[in-house]
Amino acid sequence: MTKIYTEKAPEAVGPYSQAVVSNGMVYTSGQIAINPLTNTVEATTIQEQTEQVMKNLGAVLEKAGSSFEKAVKTTCFLADMNDFGAFNEIYGKYFTGLPARSCVAVKTLPKNVLVEVEVIAETTL
Repeated sequence: MTKIYTEKAPEAVGPYSQAVVSNGMVYTSGQIAINPLTNTVEATTIQEQTEQVMKNLGAVLEKAGSSFEKAVKTTCFLADMNDFGAFNEIYGKYFTGLPARSCVAVKTLPKNVLVEVEVIAETTL
């Protein structure tokens, strides 16, 4: 098992890794809309937050020898299911390979963000 870390994504806000590679697969931790340069949540709309989440995921996947195209499963958490359409529009620009997905509404997310996404993908590491 290999732990993945990149400065291009936010550091973990708890005792976990940004991602772990095992047996040809990368398992990312959930990414939220923290800007890794400022370590703060700057985006306020679901669209802006989703874009930041995708940038963070892209950086973690790249460091793990993977990409959005190699995703096999995502789990998406929304603070408000009314944001589903706007979230889905941004999500679809990145996950063009149409991985399996779960998307659920939750009561609260870390730092009161609107969205969190985690990914399982194939890797070359």
